[in-house]
Amino acid sequence: MPDGGKNRRIHPGSGRRKAAIFPKGRLLRSQETEAVAGLLGDHPRRRDMLIEYLHFIQDAEGCLPAGHMQALGEELNIPMAEVYEVASFYAHFDIVRDGEERPAPVTVRVCDSLSCMMAGAEKVIAELKKDAPETVRILRAPCMGRCDTAPVCEAGHRHLDGIDAGKVLEVVEKGHLHPEIPVYSDFKSYIRDGGYSVLKSCLSGERKVEKVVELLSGSGLRGLGGAGFPTGRKWGLVRAEAGPRLMAVNADEGEPGTFKDRHYLETNPHAFLEGMLIGAWAVEAEAVYIYLRDEYPAAREILLKEIAEVEKAGLAGHTQIILRRGAGAYICGEESAMIESIEGKRGLPRHRPPYVAQVGLFGRPTLVNNVETLYWVPEILDKGTEWFASQGKNGAQGLRSYSVSGRVREPGVKLVAAGTTARELVEDHCGGMLKGHAFRGYLPGGASGGILPASMSDIPLEFGKLEEHGCFIGSHAVIILSDRDNMKDVALNLMKFFEDESCGQCTPCRNGTEKAVKLMATGQWDPDVLEDLAGVMADASICGLGQAAPNPLRCVLKYFPEDLK
Repeated sequence: MPDGGKNRRIHPGSGRRKAAIFPKGRLLRSQETEAVAGLLGDHPRRRDMLIEYLHFIQDAEGCLPAGHMQALGEELNIPMAEVYEVASFYAHFDIVRDGEERPAPVTVRVCDSLSCMMAGAEKVIAELKKDAPETVRILRAPCMGRCDTAPVCEAGHRHLDGIDAGKVLEVVEKGHLHPEIPVYSDFKSYIRDGGYSVLKSCLSGERKVEKVVELLSGSGLRGLGGAGFPTGRKWGLVRAEAGPRLMAVNADEGEPGTFKDRHYLETNPHAFLEGMLIGAWAVEAEAVYIYLRDEYPAAREILLKEIAEVEKAGLAGHTQIILRRGAGAYICGEESAMIESIEGKRGLPRHRPPYVAQVGLFGRPTLVNNVETLYWVPEILDKGTEWFASQGKNGAQGLRSYSVSGRVREPGVKLVAAGTTARELVEDHCGGMLKGHAFRGYLPGGASGGILPASMSDIPLEFGKLEEHGCFIGSHAVIILSDRDNMKDVALNLMKFFEDESCGQCTPCRNGTEKAVKLMATGQWDPDVLEDLAGVMADASICGLGQAAPNPLRCVLKYFPEDLK
């Protein structure tokens, strides 16, 4: 018998196969079913919880064994193939098939994105791969939102800053692999300082929705996750849609060079939570989904604790707060891909229209805001529109949190006037360039925002000011480059990031980023060929990842021709 008689029997005397007594393929074992049922406990068996439950298994087992995935499919009543396609999409899930070895007990992910590369990440990776014991797995990983302390890694679920190989291995040997919680303003502290008074005035009827929307519009507050859409207008548009409505918070801060949202989540989470609850009140959202990147385990611990305090105090009675983890996919920072992921699917961007304000989470009108945008809402409503709007300069309105990293003495989150220039950030807020380095260029908006020379560092870093130069401000992630940086190497690092993070849905991005990396890696750039490829990617890709991926490449061709020789 070809299958060894394990799953089928032969009909006596007929010579023909009888219908299978057992299903084809892998047989589910009782211990696997029991293990997964125990992990899920009393949690609801809903399709949209798939990614959360995959995390349950990954956390418990250190991987995703085939049997546990099959048992999870049975629990949720979805095909094994569907479980597999979702799990295989996300970088933080380790699928282990029957007969395969499990990964090493400890995983160390070393960031190899631009700021960490400039700080020596390649040397650290090489030394760790040489010196790490067999019980430790060393992986490359994209930006972890700690660019100001580069190079960095995540050992288990603990982040280490300013690393060398010896420091990493020492921490691993001691078993210190849990997130380190920073000092932050907790619920009692926030209440003592007058926190949640604006939310309370909204819930009591003292403030009217129309007035709140008007104040936000007048302040000039915009979406600070990258798109820059006026916040008051967005709230009004979602509220105008027929209910029921939902809200989603984009805390999937994955743009290389960006770490401001993590800063606010880990220092003053309740300012964000109050703004979020005001937004849910304004659009009458039945539930708010916070989509937090998996690279922020400390922020997750903080939010779990502080959300419970908010609910205990009765401040979230008008909505339901649901915290969801990402799983290592930059594309899920795109709002429609984030929504797909919240629904338990692969993070594939949706075609537009309809827009998520009309058809978003579970087909409902959905308000999507970034962490920092919501962070400013309570203070603007408390102090008035003029207070915020008057903070800007060079035609911009409001305050901006610039994430600054690279070749400066004092990197970090710089809270300054909107419209500040790169030169001002370097000279007035970052202590100047590192010793021995001369200012040569900068990324105004992270990996996708392009690259400009230092001679153009007096352009206001604000929405609408950089587009004519082939760049954009995005999430205000500024990476400073020096005369020691080869711009072709910088652009190649960024293109490798996009190649790795492309969701693969559309050919221009999937194949375009791969082809660009191969052409750029030769060292001999053909400007005509690369520009032609860049044009196809920018014009034909479905979402912003593929459309913006050529920006650094194009900027090197345009502004740094001396590096092409």
